[in-house]
Amino acid sequence: MKILVIEDEPKAADYLRKGLSENGYAVEVAHNGTDGLHAAVTGDHDLVILDAMLPGIDGFTVLSALRSSRELPVLMLTARGDTDDKVRGFHLGADDYLVKPFQLPELLGRVKAILKRGQPAAVEQVLRTADLEIDSVRHRATRAGQRIDLSAKEFALLTLLAQKTGEVLSRTQIASLVWDIHFDSDTNVVEVAIRRLRAKIDDPFEQKLIHTVRGVGYVLERRGAL
Repeated sequence: MKILVIEDEPKAADYLRKGLSENGYAVEVAHNGTDGLHAAVTGDHDLVILDAMLPGIDGFTVLSALRSSRELPVLMLTARGDTDDKVRGFHLGADDYLVKPFQLPELLGRVKAILKRGQPAAVEQVLRTADLEIDSVRHRATRAGQRIDLSAKEFALLTLLAQKTGEVLSRTQIASLVWDIHFDSDTNVVEVAIRRLRAKIDDPFEQKLIHTVRGVGYVLERRGAL
């Protein structure tokens, strides 16, 4: 696995490079947002570890620009633990968030969890709803035979909905199971994620599969005939 570290502090960058390398990862380091974004867009990395506070182009701007060009797992690092910063990161498409200072085992655990997302949580490896197929082992989703590119978080959300086909899931359930965090009631991170997922899963097709149950939550199911 190849990891890109975007970190401007030399000591922190060296710490991350050494710790990850000693645990079997190939590591590339960029020391500013401009170089980091270029490496993330043009490289073949499996994960980006992105510091939020960078000179010039900050981490949030890098994340937003990266998400507009390709899907790549991103673990954000920050010296601040404010909920607003975390929510902002998740809104922009971050897969996880880690507050400095942290211990190496915690970082490695987060990295492994992100890289393993999409692995089957049940015996059934391919989930199907109407013409939608989700292959948990290959981390691939198709609809009507058309490949759909999803971020790690979008794939995790779609997999959860598919595993609970026909069952309405509340915002709280989704936030807890997909993000492993309990969001405040006024946070719309789930709605944003659902909207992005619909844009890929439903908008290009006549038959809609992701439905809103007002006042309750969301459900993935086939309604009517294809």
